[in-house]
Amino acid sequence: MSRQQTIRPIPRGTVPETAMVMAAGLGKRMRPLTATRPKPLVQVAGKPLIDHVFERLQAAGIKRAVVNVHYLADTLEAHVTDRFAGIDVVISDERKMLMETGGGLVQARHLLGDAPVLVVNSDNLWIDGPVDAIKLLASRWDDAKMDALLLMVPLARANNHGGMGDFYLGSDGRIVGRRKPGRVAPFAYTGIQMLHPRLIADWPEGPFSTNIFWDRAIAAGRAYGQVHQGLWFDVGTPAAIPKTEAMLADG
Repeated sequence: MSRQQTIRPIPRGTVPETAMVMAAGLGKRMRPLTATRPKPLVQVAGKPLIDHVFERLQAAGIKRAVVNVHYLADTLEAHVTDRFAGIDVVISDERKMLMETGGGLVQARHLLGDAPVLVVNSDNLWIDGPVDAIKLLASRWDDAKMDALLLMVPLARANNHGGMGDFYLGSDGRIVGRRKPGRVAPFAYTGIQMLHPRLIADWPEGPFSTNIFWDRAIAAGRAYGQVHQGLWFDVGTPAAIPKTEAMLADG
């Protein structure tokens, strides 16, 4: 069989029209680089972190991005407005209070629509494998079975990641459990997921983590994971930047 014949086909699935880019964090672990700029604007490999994310959104065909802002919000809002061709950027304003990931989804709920959305952390940097990671998620999405579909990476391939993993997956991709204290879990969450807005319900007051929504979906058997086929980098600290850039330079 020729090399051309062995290339995997592009996954088929409906890519979400809307993405939410989580960009409101304080960036404490990235200090001192975040003393004068929000973390999404920290430069890695010649461009801000959030620009790497938007390039992936453009490549996948995302048409609309909701970006939440809090720390140095004016700077971040100015950067993303009218910058990315083909993507309509809408701001979810958290200037008065940082809502964390779950609270950020609640505050932006009226902007997300009623179809599955892509949710991406702005401090991610990933390289697609044989197929586009966002399109791979879309191809795997099964609305009858899922409320959340998380892109994961094997812990051994979680570059710069200091954690011990997050989840266990069943043979069908269902999330069957979280890492237990003192144990290592085989898969780390990449900060990229598809989520159905119906999961955003019965929330607590004030800031809270998306873990509340995930735990509900896991308990109901409606949370799944998809293993990323390319490279992924946790760029959460200044020390991670040169390590990431060195790996990218090596091709």
